[in-house]
Amino acid sequence: MALDLDTVRSRFPALADGFAYFDNAGGSLVLGSVADRIRDYLLTTSVQTGASYPASRRAVERLAEARRRIALLLNAARPEEIVLGPSSTILCQFLARSMEGRLQPGDEIVVTDFDHESNIGPWRALEKRGIVIKTWSLDPDTLTIDLDALDALMSDRTRLVAVTHTSNILGTINPVAEIAARVHARGAEIAVDAVAYAPHRAVDVQAWDVDYYVFSFYKTYGPHFAVLYGKYDKLLELDGLYHYFYGKDKVPMKLEPGNTNYELAWGAAGIVDYLDDLGGGTGDRAAITRAFDDIAAHEAVLAERLLAYLRTRNDTRVIGHRTSDAAVRVPTIAFKMEGRESQAVVQHTDHDSIGIRFGDFHSRRLIEHLGLADNGGVVRVSLVHYNTLDEVDRLIGSLDRLPS
Repeated sequence: MALDLDTVRSRFPALADGFAYFDNAGGSLVLGSVADRIRDYLLTTSVQTGASYPASRRAVERLAEARRRIALLLNAARPEEIVLGPSSTILCQFLARSMEGRLQPGDEIVVTDFDHESNIGPWRALEKRGIVIKTWSLDPDTLTIDLDALDALMSDRTRLVAVTHTSNILGTINPVAEIAARVHARGAEIAVDAVAYAPHRAVDVQAWDVDYYVFSFYKTYGPHFAVLYGKYDKLLELDGLYHYFYGKDKVPMKLEPGNTNYELAWGAAGIVDYLDDLGGGTGDRAAITRAFDDIAAHEAVLAERLLAYLRTRNDTRVIGHRTSDAAVRVPTIAFKMEGRESQAVVQHTDHDSIGIRFGDFHSRRLIEHLGLADNGGVVRVSLVHYNTLDEVDRLIGSLDRLPS
């Protein structure tokens, strides 16, 4: 069913300013209902959990409910598999640190050169403990990954493969379920960065059989907050990051040092309510799936409008798939314009009340691997479901008016 864009846009108060927000992969707009939940929590339940008085009991109940709702969003098997934290970057750091006790010198971790640095740097830092880091590279000519090349990198000492679900430069959706199957066949685990995927498609950690899966709510219509999923038995094996009296069985609290942010957890759960409403309000996974099916269909139309224009420009190179096929990409579209500084392109669109961005987007290894670091890196337009064709046409008109 087609999205009711008027209803969708009414849920994001920031859109009232008339600006075209196309920097969504850097941070999406926030649902009004999410902000309302945060405010309500702070004004009615902002006490410490664990006491016997009513407000504290209510805080416990709200945190538990938030974890259940977020577990539904990811299709986790149980709420205890949901670890909450300030950002995906920090949660990846936490995960790497909590694994140190299980790793021995000579053990191997495979990272990529096509991921955000958040899912590369924490693992590379383990080299100082004698961990061998191997790099799975993107083919610079085809901009595709080779699963057989991953197989060749792995050995009986491989303990983990860290990979992105979707590149925040290319927009390409990687076959996470197939990657997970290959990784598990070698007795290793998989950690997936889904920051660029989760705003666009339904997440199903059980169907994909991933071990760890992380993304940020502030790029998924919520607050500056994030979630790390881990299979319950895997989380039990991790070292704790909290006080010494939090035993290894204290999942997920042992991985949330200093307590999680209660009000942001309660607010983030409002994202799930919004998706449920979009999908028919049935309160189950089916509603979330329906919502994202509609989101994907709308976003593909937006992407095609922009990509069709970019394909007509002889001076423009799209970095990644030139197709809008929702099965292969999300509407995060990067490009280079011959003879132009990317910064100048972005600053030109600023004057037309259009927000896009340039640079490497913390995927610096990919940008350097592809030889795209010159002239300010790439221009990136990252669309989401509250954007409209009229807004895309405004961007096209602005690009048409670039000075010669």
